[in-house]
Amino acid sequence: MVKTEGDPLRRVVVCTPKEEYARAGNQKEHNIGDLGDPALAIQQHDAMKNTLREFGTEVLDVPELAGHPNAVFTRDTAICTPQGYIKLILGLPTRQSEGAWMAQILDAQGERCIGEIKPPGTLEGGDVVLAGEVAFIGRSVRTNEAGIRQFSDIMTPMGYEIRVINLPKTILHLDKAVMVLGAKQVLYCKELISPEDIKGFDGLAISCRGNTTANIICLGNKQVIVNRANKLVIDLLRDKGYIVHDLDLSEFAKGMGGPNCLIMPVERRA
Repeated sequence: MVKTEGDPLRRVVVCTPKEEYARAGNQKEHNIGDLGDPALAIQQHDAMKNTLREFGTEVLDVPELAGHPNAVFTRDTAICTPQGYIKLILGLPTRQSEGAWMAQILDAQGERCIGEIKPPGTLEGGDVVLAGEVAFIGRSVRTNEAGIRQFSDIMTPMGYEIRVINLPKTILHLDKAVMVLGAKQVLYCKELISPEDIKGFDGLAISCRGNTTANIICLGNKQVIVNRANKLVIDLLRDKGYIVHDLDLSEFAKGMGGPNCLIMPVERRA
C-alpha cells in the first residue's frame, strides 16, 4: 500500500480517455475547460503509461465510467494507505459515483477497504498527500470539514500527524500546491504553503502561477514525471539532480488536471 508518496511507485490505477473525456455534455458542470483533441489525449496518456512501465510500475488501465468525463483523473477516487484503501465521496456533484466505481475496482484486486467518507463529508484524493508520518490534507472547494474530520479519524490511529492546509477557491486541489519528492523532501508553492505547514521537511519552493505548479508524479529514486509546460519546475529539479521525464500532457491541463491527477497510487514501497 502507500505510506509515503516519496517511495518508489509500484502499482497504479489509470483510465485511458477513450470516449468519455472528449464528450462532456455540460463542461461547466463537469469543471472541464476546452475538451481538446481526443486522439491527442489518448496519445499523451499512452506516453505517460509507457513511462510508468519503463520505471517498473505495474499499470492497471480500467475502462471509463460511462457519463463521467473526469474519471480519467483517477487520483481523486480513493486513497490507499498502509492498511488499505479509503472509499471516498467526491466533492463535485457530477463525480460522486466515482468513489463507488473505484472501490469496486480495488475490491476486485483484493485490496482491503478500511473506511469510507460518508455524507455530509466530501473528500477528493487530490487533496491528500501522504508524507511519511504526516498526512497533508487540503480544505478546499472539494474537500469539506466533515470529510477532513472523518479522514483524520481513520488516519490518526495509524500514527499519522494530520496537517490541514486551507486552500483558496482558485486552487482546485492540494496536489497543485505541495507534492513529495522523496524522504523528507517536498516541492511546494510558497504563496500557498507556509514554513510551518512543512516543518520537518526539506522544501523546494516555487512561485505558482500559470503553468508552474507542484503537480508532479514522484516515481521514486529521484525520478519524476512533469508536464512539459511546467518548465520552471523541470529546470529546478534537474538542477537538483532529479531525472525528469517531461511529458506533453496539455490535453489534461485543459480539463484542469496535471500528471498526479492521472494516477491513483495503489502501492509504493522501497
